[in-house]
Amino acid sequence: MSSAPGSIDPAADPHIDPRTDPFADPTADPEAALAGERAHLAASRACLRRMREETEAIDLRDVGGNDVSNKIVTSLIQTRIAALADLADVPLFFGRVDGRFADAPDVSTGTAPVEVRADPSRPVERFWIGRRHVHDHLGDPMVVDWRAPVSRSFYRATRIDPLGVELRRRFGWTGGELTAFEDEHLTDPGEADGKSAILAAEIERPRVGPMRDIVATIQPDQDEIVRADLGQTVCVQGAPGTGKTAVGLHRVAWLLYAHRDRLNRSGTLVVGPNRSFLDYIQQVLPALGEVEVGQTTVEDLVANVPVKAADTPGSGRLKGDARMADVLRRAVWSGLAAPTEGLLVVRGSRRWRLPSYEIEEILDGLRGRDVRYGAARDMLHQRLAHGILVQMERAGESPDDRVQDAVARSKPVRDMVNALWPAVDPAKLVLRLLSEPEFLAEHADGLLTADEQAAILWAKPARGVRTAPWTPADAVLVDEVADLVSRTGSVGHVVVDEAQDLSAMQCRAIGRRCTTGSATVLGDIAQGTTPWAATDWSETLRHLGRADVRYEELTQGFRVPREILEFASRLLPHIAPGLAPASSVREAPGSLDLRAVDDPQAVDNTAATEAARLLTHEGSIGLIAADAQIPALAAALREAALDFRQLGTEADETRLNLVPASLAKGLEFDHIAVVEPAAIVEAEPQGLRRLYVVLTRAVSGLTIIHNRPLPDELSAA
Repeated sequence: MSSAPGSIDPAADPHIDPRTDPFADPTADPEAALAGERAHLAASRACLRRMREETEAIDLRDVGGNDVSNKIVTSLIQTRIAALADLADVPLFFGRVDGRFADAPDVSTGTAPVEVRADPSRPVERFWIGRRHVHDHLGDPMVVDWRAPVSRSFYRATRIDPLGVELRRRFGWTGGELTAFEDEHLTDPGEADGKSAILAAEIERPRVGPMRDIVATIQPDQDEIVRADLGQTVCVQGAPGTGKTAVGLHRVAWLLYAHRDRLNRSGTLVVGPNRSFLDYIQQVLPALGEVEVGQTTVEDLVANVPVKAADTPGSGRLKGDARMADVLRRAVWSGLAAPTEGLLVVRGSRRWRLPSYEIEEILDGLRGRDVRYGAARDMLHQRLAHGILVQMERAGESPDDRVQDAVARSKPVRDMVNALWPAVDPAKLVLRLLSEPEFLAEHADGLLTADEQAAILWAKPARGVRTAPWTPADAVLVDEVADLVSRTGSVGHVVVDEAQDLSAMQCRAIGRRCTTGSATVLGDIAQGTTPWAATDWSETLRHLGRADVRYEELTQGFRVPREILEFASRLLPHIAPGLAPASSVREAPGSLDLRAVDDPQAVDNTAATEAARLLTHEGSIGLIAADAQIPALAAALREAALDFRQLGTEADETRLNLVPASLAKGLEFDHIAVVEPAAIVEAEPQGLRRLYVVLTRAVSGLTIIHNRPLPDELSAA
């Protein structure tokens, strides 16, 4: 517990335990109680500063014994220093629980999760809950990591099941300054239930720039998903504003806390739909003290060839079809040949022969093994060499492993392996499939129709890998072949966001990155906008290679106001009839504004004027339109002398964002203006789903500017 006003400052005297000074009764003297909490904050920041300074002072000279070990240890220490950063504008703690718990909870970092049970016979203990663990000079906790077992009670305790908690306190912050607190006495039957004003303010707080963590506002159903065990793959179907992306990121942070040693060895990975999305979420994990999580897109994940072209919707859908995996498998293994003669190896003055029938037996044995093409090819060298060694032993010689290795590397063996089991270059094989109709027809027979084969062939023959007109879908095919040749490395956990937009082949590419780990699959069937978008999760999960999956559905929104969500949900019967409309805990009368413009030539200028008006409000602004309309809107914004950033470019961050509809997914803005919804719908086959995505990006207000009639599907029921 922090010092009350007038007591010794624990930050100035490290021998004073700040938790031994009782707080003033907040009902009798709230200002004194607030001062006590501020004193605890000051003491906690001083302790965090000491922890960082002690880490920085560690002498790393020759600690590992060699250069490699020294570099590893230095990297670990630097990561630890980065995790101990005290961000001035980020609250160090956001809550407190006072309770009687069965056991003194283990609140140190990196422990396996355990349940915390109530015990009325124990004295009251107080724990401040924050983004990272902070301890004093004695090693006792000043701030408990939100992932620690005792923190679970902060998120899940209720009056019906208080989990040992007698008081739950939430803190209000302005920047990095503690400005208010709010108490719930969970064991007091005389206290009426009420909504937390601080919780609501934190949920609704305007945001500018990248996505923030939601660690202070995690709800019980979200916490259940966040703390799912590492060995369990979780699929989260989440309506707009339900926090599914944040839940996925917080699950990574929790897994790294609970299973740090294991995941530090195997690694973790977040896969997002595009670079704009990754830029948007990039600060969440570092704010939680996790700085070593890889973040990538599918395109970057499979970047084995230079992508220079784009597929049509039809060819992209076919190249992403799961049948292509069988076409590629046939093509990879099609180069095997039967031996026409035996193997002759000369060593010194002796000649050794391996007859063709024994070579055939070796080939049959390798074909029947469940190994990659390249691994089997490497085995063939050794199997042929072993066959020669058997001949040597029959003749009375005693060859050892060195002799076998020398025979395996000999020219006769290498020549035979190249003839019978030729090496496969993934890019060259896919290039041949897409540019040679006869080769494609041979391996797609019975899998793809003649019309489908014609649809995926390149229009012009390509001369080489570097000059081929590679598309994103082609790069995924190359990655598939690379895995058929040599096994792709796996990480301990993968988070896949906007997974409903993945093709079967993209799912396979991600799935092979977590064959020995688990996954968190996030998305919303209603927001699928690709030609191959999922209509249910079973197919997506099957292609990801996840059989035993825990399915969760988030339907309660916290960010998008009810008025906006209900308006956008008019599209659901047309785009995802099997999904129930999401609800929202927020009501914001006046948050929806439909604005018709009589003159079609005035739409862009009206949008610029609306953007200028929205800039008078607090928070971020998104001006969203069909991709083709973005240049005209950019010109109108420049003419109005408005500072803006166009998503998809390298422009500096500003409050006003010009957003092509194709890049809006996964983002959110405090206020958005959507220009000509009809044009968004007409721009692509999944236009209604794209419009649903666009309409649900708003947190505080949605303005729709249109000259053309709104789509019929948005008409009131």
